[in-house]
Amino acid sequence: MSLTDWLIVILLNGPIIVYGLVRSRETKTSADWFLAGRSLPWWMIGLSLYATAIDSSDLVADAGGVYTLGMSFFVINWVGVVIGWVVAAQFVFLPMYRLGMYTNAEYLEVRFGPWARVISVLVQVQYRTLVLGIIAYTLYLVLRIVCAWPSHVCWWAVALIALISAIYTALGGLKSVAITDALQSVVMVVAAVVLFLVVWNNVGGWAGLEAKMETADPDLAEQMLRIGHETVKTEVSATVLARLSPEQIESRLLVGGYYDEDRGVIERRTPAWLVSVAFLIVGLSYSIVNHTQAMRMFAARSEWDLKMSVVVACAILLVTAFTNLMIGIMGRAIYPDPTAMAGLDEALQKPDAIYPLLISQLDLFAFKGVVVAGILAAAFSTFDSIGSTLSSLLVRDVYARLMVTDQDDHHYMRVGQWLTPLIIFGSFAYVPFLQQGMVLFYLDVVGTFVVPLLTIYLMGVSTRVHRMSGTVALLVGAAYGVLRLLAPTVAQEYGIAVLPPIMVDNFASYPLSMAITAGTMVVFSMVAGWQPSGGLLHVEEGGWLRASQQQVQAIETTQMRPRSDAIPILLSLAVIGIGLVLSFVVFW
Repeated sequence: MSLTDWLIVILLNGPIIVYGLVRSRETKTSADWFLAGRSLPWWMIGLSLYATAIDSSDLVADAGGVYTLGMSFFVINWVGVVIGWVVAAQFVFLPMYRLGMYTNAEYLEVRFGPWARVISVLVQVQYRTLVLGIIAYTLYLVLRIVCAWPSHVCWWAVALIALISAIYTALGGLKSVAITDALQSVVMVVAAVVLFLVVWNNVGGWAGLEAKMETADPDLAEQMLRIGHETVKTEVSATVLARLSPEQIESRLLVGGYYDEDRGVIERRTPAWLVSVAFLIVGLSYSIVNHTQAMRMFAARSEWDLKMSVVVACAILLVTAFTNLMIGIMGRAIYPDPTAMAGLDEALQKPDAIYPLLISQLDLFAFKGVVVAGILAAAFSTFDSIGSTLSSLLVRDVYARLMVTDQDDHHYMRVGQWLTPLIIFGSFAYVPFLQQGMVLFYLDVVGTFVVPLLTIYLMGVSTRVHRMSGTVALLVGAAYGVLRLLAPTVAQEYGIAVLPPIMVDNFASYPLSMAITAGTMVVFSMVAGWQPSGGLLHVEEGGWLRASQQQVQAIETTQMRPRSDAIPILLSLAVIGIGLVLSFVVFW
């Protein structure tokens, strides 16, 4: 990185941060801090949704995931997130918006009782702080590889970035975050396109990709460039397998996989349709469970703005998912094996290093600065988003609900402000667990805890399952997820199969988790009775929670604009159609 590159990084990000600090002076009440006073227009929400969805972990970690899994990973964004945003805006979040709710967890008490609400907060805190930890580690990789700084210097720089994010988020709340997100999204898109065009030209386009991959492995191009190809994962390498006894090999096979004696490996093969279903569920989980998305939609100045905002986010995502994630594909063509990653220490030779490695090889004037500026913008946009989101959940759904119920408005805003830096820096505790692959660790967490939560949201808005079924189903679904994670260790250490092999499979676990959670709710309702239709099952009776809801309901009423719902519905269907065609026709 030259002085010119660093000047570009500062000039592209510095004014945005300063502007966010200036606008933070407009934040006077908790409604301003948590919901931007319900004043955000559709285009700003859409840009903020995109900026939050694509952070530095999506650029760096997802490129590493695509390096391993190929184009099947695109289904998460092209289908899962896009459909999830539309379903959230049209069905799941709309009744919450009308009731003046601040968080998506509040709905769960209305529908399923207080324990479902609290469990939802705990899951979201665990799930989203993991993402913050991934962002921190991706920033470390970028600085370590692109700048070649010592490890300790890189970590101090990451801490500084986190501190800056925490300061303007704590001062300004959602309004500052949404404004800076919208501006940072422009930097992110430009930077991603710059890197894509440079690397695309270097590999010789699509034909060059195919040629390079076929040279390395005749089957590699088909595996990487087509979503419709089965996914092959080496569960136990030849090196490890050579050291195992026949009994130990049998123990490894208890959780599934195929022992290829000729090659000396244990592989797991998953059909393309099952991989696609799993990634669809991952994307839905992000859009619906993740309160960083709900919080922005709840800040819309009208229902029309809420519905239209996802069209903007989806349209940008459809394009940039290709430019962002293709970096992992092109990186695999250039470096078919991580051990071939030139110039990296052995400890850094892993799929997650491919994005910063390709940046480090840019030799065009000032281009490296633009790309690094985009990565920092992506990091800022999600550090601040998750910090404000989790603070909102903890303040409203735990602190004000269970601990301190009736303080003045200023008190709760201050608690939210102080929680923000604690959340951001507390997430660094995840870093030691991310060394072996960020995306795979993330997917395990989603499958274990987030998919059951997704299921009860969908069942809650679409069925009359019993009120108590939500908490029971959450516990059953999470228990299955934990048991699945423990199954390989139990099989390896004790030779006991605690679950059938199909239930241990990473990809099969997503639809199975949904089926187990939903089935538990149905069976419970068949025994305890179905919930009568109509009427709220819980209303905040008093204190700050009730007063704050009434405050935003009044704002919504005065700012409602009568517009046709046909436009956002038709455009939403169009972007969903484009995502489906790209995934299951063009690249299948």
